[in-house]
Amino acid sequence: MGQVLSINISSVRGVDKSSVNEIKIVEGWGLEGDAHGGDWDRQVSIFPVEALDKVPAHKKEEVLNGGYTENITVYDIEPELLTIGSSVKVGEAVIKILHIGKEQFKEHGRPYIVSREGRFGQVVRGGIVKVGDSISLIDSD
Repeated sequence: MGQVLSINISSVRGVDKSSVNEIKIVEGWGLEGDAHGGDWDRQVSIFPVEALDKVPAHKKEEVLNGGYTENITVYDIEPELLTIGSSVKVGEAVIKILHIGKEQFKEHGRPYIVSREGRFGQVVRGGIVKVGDSISLIDSD
């Protein structure tokens, strides 16, 4: 079982997100106040920090010093477990992972790795999520 390291939102797409300690996640929508919320298949982005191991040495400092672009940063859960079609319980919310990465990779800053290893999905059940909450795989039934 992993933990939530940070929660990040922005009311505008394409800019670094601001960190908050707690957020309401809305079923069928996404994070309250985040520009990526809506009726689509990438309502929430989750990034397992263990995926930072895949960043090449020459990009590491740039990625680590970039601002957050993902909604929920998690640790202590193997990225290989966060597969397409799996559902995860994050705090009170449940998110179904529908994509890993993006169709077009970003080449600079934190988006470099998030566009390759971020998990994107839809909110199946809403609820409150706080920094320090657990994240775990759940049965999809």
